[in-house]
Amino acid sequence: MPNRVYLDWNATTPLRAEARAAMLAAYELIGNPSSVHAEGREARRLVEDARAALAAAVGALPRNVVFTSAGTEANALALSPGLRGPSGDPVRRLLVSAVEHASVLAGGRFPVNGISQIQVTRAGIVDLDHLRALLADGPPALVSIMAANNETGALQPVAEAARIVHAAGGLLHVDAIQALGKITFNINAVGADLASISGHKIGGPKGVAALVVADGLAGLEPVLRGGGQELGRRAGTENVVGIAGFGAAVTAALQALPEDAKRMASLRDCLGNGIRGTSGATVFSDDVDRLPNTVLFTAPGLKAETAVIGFDLEGIAVSSGSACSSGKVQPSHVLAAMGFDPAVAQGAVRLSLGWSTGPDDINRALEAWRKLGNTLLRA
Repeated sequence: MPNRVYLDWNATTPLRAEARAAMLAAYELIGNPSSVHAEGREARRLVEDARAALAAAVGALPRNVVFTSAGTEANALALSPGLRGPSGDPVRRLLVSAVEHASVLAGGRFPVNGISQIQVTRAGIVDLDHLRALLADGPPALVSIMAANNETGALQPVAEAARIVHAAGGLLHVDAIQALGKITFNINAVGADLASISGHKIGGPKGVAALVVADGLAGLEPVLRGGGQELGRRAGTENVVGIAGFGAAVTAALQALPEDAKRMASLRDCLGNGIRGTSGATVFSDDVDRLPNTVLFTAPGLKAETAVIGFDLEGIAVSSGSACSSGKVQPSHVLAAMGFDPAVAQGAVRLSLGWSTGPDDINRALEAWRKLGNTLLRA
């Protein structure tokens, strides 16, 4: 749309030119990647090239990248009670941080009574002492902690968590969907046993993601059973077009990462400072390491749904920190876990930047906020 500013990159991103080109080329192929004839082998080549690109991006071996339909499916595949810990025994319970994505909080295939939540600090960082206490109070566990929070942008201490989890005989899953392409993420460097990544957060298409597993991980149980695709870990004909776009997007994102991250961090700070200086606004998690592109804020009396509509009418796409269920707006579970009052949590607005965001976009957002602040906030 002309003359609009898009500041909702954490929700989804525009399709990169590289991804579009790769997808158009893939549309021309007619073969099934499981077929042994020339047409099938050509489709297989595109899938394996993309698998190699994703593996290189996160420091894994290509055979350990499992393609899925979405990040939600990747998380569900990861949260498997059949996984075997360092001792060879299966993990019997699941520990998840209280600020995880809804697909992780749902617990995958673990029974509800086998799931516990790890507390977070006021800044939205996982409480590692609480993690230690939970691990000590039961059998080996699978622990799921996201690399970066999708609402606040707060970066989690996943490497330290991995050391704690492994010392207790458990496994660590990292939801790296918001981190990929914005910060450096390497599954081996952080010590994760499983990691989820997604295409549409980095300029790839919607409807394709992957679960990356550490070499030698045992006991992963497929969610979808049928054919032998993905080494038996995820049945179903591979989405060749989406996978080709995902691979092209991750290559482009990683090439641009250092420069884009530095530029976005500067714009993020400008945006946060401008918001913080008006109407008593508060920026969440601004005293800890955050993604270079994310600002979550509120102000006394602000109603998020009204603010989102107000920004939209000013030509700016932002999102609410609240989750909508059946049309009913509820306070953000992330801010509730951080200890904020429901009235505060219900007034949170998220602005997230991307590779094409520029200073003019930030200026327009701040101008809109000053205008909205004067009309939306109670005295």
